[in-house]
Amino acid sequence: MAVRWGIIGCGDVTEVKSGPGFAHAEGSELVAVMRRNGALAEDYARRHGVPRWHDDAEAIIGADDLDAVYIATRPDSHLELALRCAVAGKPTYLEKPMAMTAEESERIVTAFREAGVPLWVAYYRRCLPRFLKVRDLIADGAIGEVRTVRSTRYEPVIDVHSPERMQWRVQPEFTAGIFHEGACHTLDFLDFLLGPIEDVTGVAVNQAGIYDNPDAVTASWRFASGVLGAGVWSFAAGVELDVNEVVGSEGAVRFSTSRPDPIELLRGGKLETIPAGDPEHVQQPMIQSIVDELGGRGTCPSTGETALRTAVVTDRILAGGRS
Repeated sequence: MAVRWGIIGCGDVTEVKSGPGFAHAEGSELVAVMRRNGALAEDYARRHGVPRWHDDAEAIIGADDLDAVYIATRPDSHLELALRCAVAGKPTYLEKPMAMTAEESERIVTAFREAGVPLWVAYYRRCLPRFLKVRDLIADGAIGEVRTVRSTRYEPVIDVHSPERMQWRVQPEFTAGIFHEGACHTLDFLDFLLGPIEDVTGVAVNQAGIYDNPDAVTASWRFASGVLGAGVWSFAAGVELDVNEVVGSEGAVRFSTSRPDPIELLRGGKLETIPAGDPEHVQQPMIQSIVDELGGRGTCPSTGETALRTAVVTDRILAGGRS
């Protein structure tokens, strides 16, 4: 029997990245969607062939014919909606970042744990083939023993007047900023790749003065394994760059977090380029892993517990490295 899904918040992320994945994954079915604007919910349901739509989240959370819920709203609403799902006993797939703060994230994780209800978080790079290729290269010893990792991301300043650029990402009442929204993907994948981060410090400032949230962040950290890491992110830069470099005793591997660029493997003085694209619906592999887990055929690698570690690290960086 297929897992029957309901979506709360059928906005931009659900159009291509995630929404169709619930219908295309094997053993999965998208039954209902919800958005506060009923006309937009109806339009989404019509365009994506979803049987029904709602303008009230309770119609999803309390529905007897839905097995699981995907929360795809802004971070400021995650805590309330997730806690309601836990109380209702609904297995939940929650968009990243988990919530506005690590404290809120911990409340969510605790609620699901105490209710005995599964919780997964949309750090879908843990299931994407090109990121698994990076993991396999390192696990197979392609660069020897890992020593350090460096993450760099530069983006032009966001146009706060353009709705196409999702300007809510820089409004403090909705999120802690673009670093909070985007860099968490990198930090979470590094947790998956190299294990938990133990010590971290950071500096977060606003240099351009276009909005209130930080637009420039630097950080350094140490993994529990002893590997060292550092990162720099500017969201008011005159160039665009997104690259992570993992350096080992015998070489290095480079890859992008946000773009399906080829993986670069440097060893023995030679550079090897490995093609690595992404599927059309990038969250579908993770959705499949959740459906498989619900069916007793596997496990999803991105849980509330793993995502909480990322929330803690992100908070510490934004707060200057508090413990």
